[in-house]
Amino acid sequence: MIKARFQGKYRVESTRLPNRNYAANGWYFITICTKDCFDYFGQVVSGQVKLSEIGEVAQKYWVEIPNHFEHIQIDTYVIMPNHVHGIVVIDKPLSQNENVETLHCNVSTQRDRIQQETLCDVTQRQFMSEISPKPGSLSAIARSYKSAVTRWCRENGYENFAWQPRFYDHIIRADDSLDRIREYIINNPIKWDKDKNNPTNLWM
Repeated sequence: MIKARFQGKYRVESTRLPNRNYAANGWYFITICTKDCFDYFGQVVSGQVKLSEIGEVAQKYWVEIPNHFEHIQIDTYVIMPNHVHGIVVIDKPLSQNENVETLHCNVSTQRDRIQQETLCDVTQRQFMSEISPKPGSLSAIARSYKSAVTRWCRENGYENFAWQPRFYDHIIRADDSLDRIREYIINNPIKWDKDKNNPTNLWM
């Protein structure tokens, strides 16, 4: 089903902007695709999406995203046969929207090997924390959503279901037209005959 669209092409080779804080407040247009763009979620008939059982679950879990993440809203979205288009809004209070400084340690100042190894472990954990999706970030939301749908499929006899490993995003900036993006999403089923024969159209 639908609750929204765009014109322009998605980045494929680089899905995240360098130096961009994807936990920061903003409006994000994202696309999440099934593996090999297989039509797990249903079919388009006469310009309307007829969702399969998996498609119904994909829609249910998408709508429930705000129930699991604070300060997250979903705007217009559509579940297509092989992908999900949606606008995700991060709207944290200003006090929570500031970057937290990362702690650093210097093992050369330690007196013995045990202390050095302990600090190395701490440093490694901090490094892994830095490269992992931050709580409430766009990546964390997408990963959690994909995991929830996959888990349901595994528990209900759809063992072959899988997602593409990445997702595609577009930051809706001040000079972009939110209405244009919403229109793109809403009209996606009407353009399905073109999209299904050319997967690159999925990223717009």
